[in-house]
Amino acid sequence: MSIRVMIADDQDLVRTGLRMILDAQDGIEVVGEAADGASAVGLARRLRPDVCLVDIRMPVLDGLAVTRELGGPETTDPIPVVVITTFDLDEYVYAALRTGARGFVLKDSGPELLAEAVRAAARGDALIDPAVTVRLLEAFAGSAPASPRPPASPLTGREQSVLDAVARGLGNTEIGDELHISLSTVKTHLASLMTKTSTRNRVELAVWAHERRGRRRG
Repeated sequence: MSIRVMIADDQDLVRTGLRMILDAQDGIEVVGEAADGASAVGLARRLRPDVCLVDIRMPVLDGLAVTRELGGPETTDPIPVVVITTFDLDEYVYAALRTGARGFVLKDSGPELLAEAVRAAARGDALIDPAVTVRLLEAFAGSAPASPRPPASPLTGREQSVLDAVARGLGNTEIGDELHISLSTVKTHLASLMTKTSTRNRVELAVWAHERRGRRRG
């Protein structure tokens, strides 16, 4: 079965480009497009795509509001949302991650990363574009630290190492290579970390890590 994707962006040229990229990928099918946030919410609820690819800046409702409506913590039947962004919209993207986005990628990230972000969201995982992870999360979690929930039980040394790697934007394979552990062991540590921190995916886990770091610095 193909992963059904809806694209929301107010620029016709961007929507066309994203559709061409995704339709060219094996196992991904674009099933709808929306040019503003309100239309995106309505269309997504009607089509129930597997993933929504949403621009952060749109008329009527911005990407933050769309993310909250479709994939926020209070949503009873959430639809995974991946935010697409540019460097000058960091603060909005950080807010989107905290309101339920399954990840974000830059518009110029290229076909491979865009497709992987869609696939990650569809399988319940999340992907943060490594090009902006550290800059984004440190800038906003560090400058205005929230009060992250303490872990349900203390983190082990290995879990802390995996957490630090996630916060730097590393993928599972990269974490395994850096820490000299198997991919299955990385996944085991991630599952334990998410349980201890009450986070749903690696995006929320990265945000939690940076908020915790910012709290300690404060």
